[in-house]
Amino acid sequence: MTGRITDIDDAPGRHRVGARLSAPHDEGTSGPWADKLWAAVRAGDEYAAVDVVTDALAAGLEPEAVLLDVIGAVQHKVGIEWAANRMSVADEHAATAINDRVIAVLPTRRPVSGRGRITVACVDQEWHALPARLVSETLRLRGWQVDYLGAQVPTAHLISHVHRTGPDAVCLSSSLPTRLPLAHSAITAVQAAGTPVMAGGLAFGTDGRYARLLGADAWAPDARAAGDRLAAGPLTRPTLAHQAIDDLPHLGDQEYTLVARSSTRLVRDTFQRLEQQLPAMRDYSDEQRERTAEDIAHIVGFLTAALYVDADEVFTGFLAWTAEVLTARRVPARSLLPCLDLLEEQLHDFPRARRILDAGRTELASRP
Repeated sequence: MTGRITDIDDAPGRHRVGARLSAPHDEGTSGPWADKLWAAVRAGDEYAAVDVVTDALAAGLEPEAVLLDVIGAVQHKVGIEWAANRMSVADEHAATAINDRVIAVLPTRRPVSGRGRITVACVDQEWHALPARLVSETLRLRGWQVDYLGAQVPTAHLISHVHRTGPDAVCLSSSLPTRLPLAHSAITAVQAAGTPVMAGGLAFGTDGRYARLLGADAWAPDARAAGDRLAAGPLTRPTLAHQAIDDLPHLGDQEYTLVARSSTRLVRDTFQRLEQQLPAMRDYSDEQRERTAEDIAHIVGFLTAALYVDADEVFTGFLAWTAEVLTARRVPARSLLPCLDLLEEQLHDFPRARRILDAGRTELASRP
């Protein structure tokens, strides 16, 4: 282990960082403006970025195109550049802050009478708020009354808001699959309050498979699709409350619960055993030791999420992305294998966990 993947929670997107925040509408028209905004963002020039957006609007580019095909496209590029080790975490944060700031330049429109009210929120512990912000602003531009609650909204507070405001639907956003158990809790709680849920964000899979698995009433791959789906007609209101195990009967084997509860011990014991196997770790600095422990915690976190939805690809997808990030930083992806071996030793009584770890080992075996 090398302590080089600990910025995943800061990465723009999730373990498929290069995925678009929205499908391009007309890159031929918006492309030059996106290039100009990228130059301003990369220079850290907020004033120039505001000028680009203002000029694009003045030139006749539709506000929604500016939002999704200019600002959204630039944020997509930020993710690619970070993963390729051409931007630091600090640079990524600065770029995201500028993109968030220039959204405020877009015109505001009063809700269209009778269009309806939508709540948009990130699930608890989900810090990647910009995709949800893009959905919120798209819906506002299309005439909806929108309550945008921002990043990491605790489920209890979300439900309180739903009871107080009575939205027609709740749009839940999550970028990291490690948030899927919390997303599931939020979906079932909102539905128990009689409100339908549309899920979005890369945590739910590029095809929405985990949104369907967790019982969401609808799924949208991007902001435009969310707007189009809501415009097509109201989501069906849920009638029957359900529990997590109703959607995921495999949880009955208790593997997820037991591994999740022991995650802190797994990280600690794996770190200690790695230190015994790799004498070089004894010379690590305090920062290197901390980062290595965080790396192990991420691996355990994605293993736990894979157990929750019983999907190997949640874990293997994370490892594939991590391998690409490590390779860009000249760290061999095979450095992850000892950690998987040690976890499998500790989880020898958990067949689903062993299966997922074996799939991860296969994913890494072909990499340098």
